[in-house]
Amino acid sequence: MRKTVFIHETATIDEGATIGDGCKIWHYCHLMSGSILGQDCSLGQNVFVASGVKLGSNVKVQNNVSIYEGVECEDNVFLGPSMVFTNVLNPRSAVNRRGEYTRTVVREGVTIGANATIVCGIELGEFAFIGAGAVVTKNVPAYALIIGNPGQQTAWMSEYGHKLNFNSDNIAQCPESNQLYELVDGTVRKK
Repeated sequence: MRKTVFIHETATIDEGATIGDGCKIWHYCHLMSGSILGQDCSLGQNVFVASGVKLGSNVKVQNNVSIYEGVECEDNVFLGPSMVFTNVLNPRSAVNRRGEYTRTVVREGVTIGANATIVCGIELGEFAFIGAGAVVTKNVPAYALIIGNPGQQTAWMSEYGHKLNFNSDNIAQCPESNQLYELVDGTVRKK
């Protein structure tokens, strides 16, 4: 059974955009031809999705976010209000770099906080948590908490968004899900 798609009357959907079942597209959004939304995505007010962008299922995009060509978000990603992606490392007004867009990959379950900036050409690992206002310029490991400018890792996070406190055996438990995590050689994984 297909889920209903909601598209606000002020949204602009170019021919050739693909919208999955159950998506909600709110006021003044613009989806360009060749953009792809998976099932159950939600785009808040004033969201722009460029050609070639792919969003997985259940991606939540808050107000005033532009997702430029070269960005790919996997399932269950949260993009906070007014966060920013870039797609060219060295932009100049007088130099045309169209077609030189650098790929940025946002893996499953990542949260990017309000007003954070993600510089292009990096990968954000599964369930990483980017704090509000952080400026991320390099790859982020899975489950890492990144804050500040420049972004620095300060902790590890559970899939439910809680800081993990590792014991002497390098085991931590999420206080909400009770899932166990293990820290081995600077990498976190579910146990």
